[in-house]
Amino acid sequence: MEYSKLVEVYEQLNKTTKRLEKTHIISEFLREVSADDMEHVMLLLEGRVFSNYDAREIGVASRLMLKSLGVATGISVDKIENEWKKQGDLGLVAEAIVKTKKQATLHSTKLTVKKVFDNLRKLAELKGEGTVERKTQLIAELLTSAKPIESKYIVKTVLGEMRIGVGEGAMRDAIVWAFFGNKIGIKYTREMNDIEVEDREIYNKYADAVQHAYDVTNEFALVAKAAKSKGLEGLGNIGMKVGIPIQVMLALKCDTIEEAFETVGKPAAIEFKYDGFRIQGHKDEKGNIRLFTRRLEDVTAQFPDVVEFIKKNVRGKSFIIDSEAVGYNKKTGKYLPFQNISQRIKRKYDIDKMSQDFPVEVNVFDIINYEGKSMINEEFEKRRKLLEKIIKQEPKKIVLSKSKIVSDKKDVEKLFKDAINAGNEGLMFKSLNAPYKPGARVGYMIKFKQIMETLDLVITGAEWGEGKRAKWMSSYRIACIDESGNFVEIGKASTGLKEKEEEGLSFMEMTKILKPLIISEKGKEVKVKPKIVIEVGYDEIQKSPTYEGGFALRFPRVQGLRQDKGPHEASTLDYVKKLYAGQKKS
Repeated sequence: MEYSKLVEVYEQLNKTTKRLEKTHIISEFLREVSADDMEHVMLLLEGRVFSNYDAREIGVASRLMLKSLGVATGISVDKIENEWKKQGDLGLVAEAIVKTKKQATLHSTKLTVKKVFDNLRKLAELKGEGTVERKTQLIAELLTSAKPIESKYIVKTVLGEMRIGVGEGAMRDAIVWAFFGNKIGIKYTREMNDIEVEDREIYNKYADAVQHAYDVTNEFALVAKAAKSKGLEGLGNIGMKVGIPIQVMLALKCDTIEEAFETVGKPAAIEFKYDGFRIQGHKDEKGNIRLFTRRLEDVTAQFPDVVEFIKKNVRGKSFIIDSEAVGYNKKTGKYLPFQNISQRIKRKYDIDKMSQDFPVEVNVFDIINYEGKSMINEEFEKRRKLLEKIIKQEPKKIVLSKSKIVSDKKDVEKLFKDAINAGNEGLMFKSLNAPYKPGARVGYMIKFKQIMETLDLVITGAEWGEGKRAKWMSSYRIACIDESGNFVEIGKASTGLKEKEEEGLSFMEMTKILKPLIISEKGKEVKVKPKIVIEVGYDEIQKSPTYEGGFALRFPRVQGLRQDKGPHEASTLDYVKKLYAGQKKS
């Protein structure tokens, strides 16, 4: 397939903010895509060339892209950089400068999706001496053949700046519409931006099949290919594989004990809600153990202690367990907040020392696969009993989560006090007869915290400080996610960070994190790639026309990094609205 056809889709998607219209555009396009091109197309639609659990990165910064544009066009890097400073978008700059070149020097061959995909993947594989030059040549090779509009999207994909507002829901529904639309009798009306479905029950059947296939593979590319070639049967044959992370089950939030019981039923399993980070532990039949975060990042190397705990204390040739790794004080044994151990997630050096300085206890609370058999359709009570059989508990290494089956409010209140006294966040309510539902908030599991809810927000921009803070970015633009998957700002946060590194998350550390993500600068204002998630506290949510989200946080403060969360796991605008409405009632 010619790359220009994919670019046409990018352009159409950029012209609308309507989720249903985006879904329709993608679904119409997918019908034309061959099975051979499906993997490449699906990944490129997501703005990536590797699966989201694959740790490989393209690894190209703006400076290298400037050089590649210079090689491809013959225009000086200084001139290109000046244009970049004016426009603030290197993709638009690429489109403009390629347009000015003579046709004789560009467009020597038509680009294909496969050629673009292959070249971009090679960028991640290059290592050693001469890497910069080879990367420059691979990018320049594409840009030399690219049409102006194609060059824009090549640059955006390489730099990780594709923002076409395509979320997981739109991708899932597009697969349903594309390959099962004729069976469902689905019709999209652009003027009304609405769909008509002849049989909603059948629609839900296909949508659930697509969603399930994605939840256990984390690859829309694989799901779309199976749906196109083998239909519903193909989706049904897709199963989880030990060593490939699946989407973890997510919890809903409730404000009262009564509401929690009403959602999960009585009696319910009540567990401590730990302030740690999710670890999905995989052991295959060869004895290899791999660890993944809820973001699907492979952190096996960073947690050799956890690998040993699982190896020695969990019986079974192969399995996938779900757990929470919680930091604790070595002297008192009391649990510590997530921020105390968060630095271990990204650590690449001095790992053994970090294990000693910041120990964790693994609290196992669910099992997803055992001895090659999927456990997700088994009742929670049965899954818990299996865990009790196969886990040899060793305090401060690996234990089962604290759990008690209760139906009385007073029992819950006592457990809540015990949880807080032990240094935990609160409680989890779990339905005894519920299956494990990957990647969904369906009411089988409830968080109960009884505190002012913080927000997990994405940093989209920053501002250089003044005086003694002039060398740091000290104010941060913060955004949530709207229904189309776009980041919409709801305020600026400048308090909560420290001036001295030893006191906690500092302005210096945040500046180091954000500097490589800079897209453009104008005066003191900096625009950054939306990759960093922070936990933000506040006094109140207010309506505000100042920010595109329509709301603003009163006295926002940075409470820490959420390294366990990706940008698309940030709080949603709908959730902000819910919290705002709840304020008004209280």
